Amino acid sequence: MSKPKILVISGHPNLAESNANQRVINRLQEQLDNVSVRDLGALYPNYQIDVEAEQAALLAADTVVLQYPFYWYSVPALLKKWLDDVFAYDFAYGANGDKLKGKNLLLSFTIGGPAESYQPLGYNHFSIEQLLHPLQQTAYLAGMNFVKAVYSHRMVYIPGVYNTLEEVERRADVHGDVLVKRLQTLHSDADYLISKFVSDWFAEFDHLAESPDFFLEHLSKDLVWSSPEGEFKGHSGFKDWYRLARQNFKPPCEHQVEQLSINALEGDKYQVEIRVRLIAQTQSDSPFNGEDLNLLVNEYWQLELDDQRSISISEYRVEVLQ
Repeated sequence: MSKPKILVISGHPNLAESNANQRVINRLQEQLDNVSVRDLGALYPNYQIDVEAEQAALLAADTVVLQYPFYWYSVPALLKKWLDDVFAYDFAYGANGDKLKGKNLLLSFTIGGPAESYQPLGYNHFSIEQLLHPLQQTAYLAGMNFVKAVYSHRMVYIPGVYNTLEEVERRADVHGDVLVKRLQTLHSDADYLISKFVSDWFAEFDHLAESPDFFLEHLSKDLVWSSPEGEFKGHSGFKDWYRLARQNFKPPCEHQVEQLSINALEGDKYQVEIRVRLIAQTQSDSPFNGEDLNLLVNEYWQLELDDQRSISISEYRVEVLQ
């Protein structure tokens, strides 16, 4: 089996003069042989993005790494324009915009400020994870698997004022090593496996196939399933619920994941919180009387990963928000 192809999009406006981002990318190229790098600053100094070339590079990749310095709580201007131009309608989103579906998106970035400043009582007030929500939602809308980000603090060198060059370079090397390990172990990482599973789960629900076998393979025999239709237990209970779903909704449906939170519990157990939008047509003889639905739903799962990294859901709760 060939190695997954990794595409690094460098968003630094002048990578050659970077103290940190260039060292991170060097680390990747030294330790991995399946990496290609597109230096946006060198390719597009006038901000005229070759959309066709960039989309072709994305199509050839399995994992996309956005490597950049953290500018004003976001990405540099050139990388933002790259996203605006390249993640176009009918490519990354829209009626036929499934070209990036199933690919991995990993954010790797360097932050100037200290870690303690990114919390409610710090001068930046918000956590890094909160500030990443727009890019996380970009991945969800494009159908990509959002991989846990790699980032480092105190990565700016101001002579005589803030850090030493040696400190920044040392942190950049450590950052690069962490990123290499994340990419090497990506397909066994719990967050990645669960995130990808959530995407596959809802893709199967969109089809509403006659057989529920895909779902049963990932549901515990002691399952407790709670939804507006009532509480259902075990495989037989899920089959009853699934029968109701097929009676009420016309395939295909559309599930749009808007938020995903994965929290580790004891052992190999995890609590997963999902906000998903359901867009569906209903059957005329259903309780919805054939109306088109656009519902925002919160889902809460408790699941376990076994030794083969297969997922089993024991608790599944659905709450309709609107």
